[in-house]
Amino acid sequence: MTLSRGEAETKIAAVLEAAGTSRRNAASVARALVAAEIDGQAGHGFSRVASYAAQVASGKVIGAACPVATRKGARVDIDTRSGFAFPAIDLAISELVDMTPEYGVAMAAIRRSHHCGQLGAHVERLADKGFAALMVANTPQAMAPWGGSRALFGTNPIAFAAPRGDDPPLVIDLSLSKVARGKVMAASKAGKPIPEGWALDADGQPTTDADAALKGTMVPAGDAKGAALALVVEILAALVTGANRSDEASSFFDADGPPPGVGQMILAFDVSRSPGFAERLDGLLEAILEQPGTRLPGAKRLMGRMEERVTIPGHLIQDLNLTGPNEA
Repeated sequence: MTLSRGEAETKIAAVLEAAGTSRRNAASVARALVAAEIDGQAGHGFSRVASYAAQVASGKVIGAACPVATRKGARVDIDTRSGFAFPAIDLAISELVDMTPEYGVAMAAIRRSHHCGQLGAHVERLADKGFAALMVANTPQAMAPWGGSRALFGTNPIAFAAPRGDDPPLVIDLSLSKVARGKVMAASKAGKPIPEGWALDADGQPTTDADAALKGTMVPAGDAKGAALALVVEILAALVTGANRSDEASSFFDADGPPPGVGQMILAFDVSRSPGFAERLDGLLEAILEQPGTRLPGAKRLMGRMEERVTIPGHLIQDLNLTGPNEA
C-alpha cells in the first residue's frame, strides 16, 4: 500500500485512536512514525504501530497522558506521565525554542517516557529554528557492558544537529550498538535474517537470526569504547533526568508489565552567540566533501523526502488492520 505522507499519518493515527490514544497524541505519534519511514528508518516506523496500539490497550502506555513542563532556570523538566514520548518531545522543543535565546544553552530533561524513535528528527527540528542541539536517550536493556554477558545498557542512541543557513541541517544520529535494535525488530517482523556481527543470541554466540537476537544482546559499536559511551548516555538520560535505568525499564516491544519509564535529555545551543558559526561550519563540511568517497552524515535521509510518499509492507498491513486501494 503506497500512500502520501498525510494519508499514512491519518491511517496510523486511526489505529492508535482505536486502541485508546487521544486524538492529539495519536497525531503526534503518527507524524513521527511516518517521518521515520520517509527518512529510511523503518525500525522506527510502521513496524512500531501494532506494538504501540497493544501497549495502549493494555495500559502499559497511557494513550491520553498530557506531558507537563516545569522550568527552573535554563532547565525544563518534562514529565511524560507514562504516555508516548513524542508529545513530550514536542513540548520540550517548544520550551527550548523559547528558553535558549535567553540563556545561550538550555536543557530539557524528560522522564517517565517511552520509545522516542529517530533522535535525529527531533534535534533537526531545533536546527531548523537556528539552534544546534544534542540529544541522548536510554532504552530497555539490550547490550552488555564490555566483557560482560548480561544485558545492562540499552542501545542508548545519541543525535546531534546544527543549522546550515540555506542548506538542510547537518544531522548525526547513531546508536551505541552496532545497529539500532529497531532494525533487528523490523527484520524479525519481515522474517528476514540480520547480518553477522549485529547481535549475539541468549548464549552469547553470534547470530543472524533476528528472533534469536531479540532474545540475546546487541554488539556495541566500537567494542569497549561504545560500551563506555553507553554508560555516559545512561547517566545523562536516566540519572540526570530522574528516569528509570535501562535495566529497570520494561520492553518497548510488548504489552506486558509496567510502563518503561525511560528518559531523554536534549541540550540546545544558541549558535548566534558563536562568531561566524555558519561560515565556519560550511568550511568544515566543504573540507570533508573535497575528499573523494566522502559524504555528510545524515544525507541519505533527504532522498525519501523528495517524493513524500511511503509504502507500507504487505506483512504489516494485516497487523495494522489497514484497508484501502493499492495506489502504487
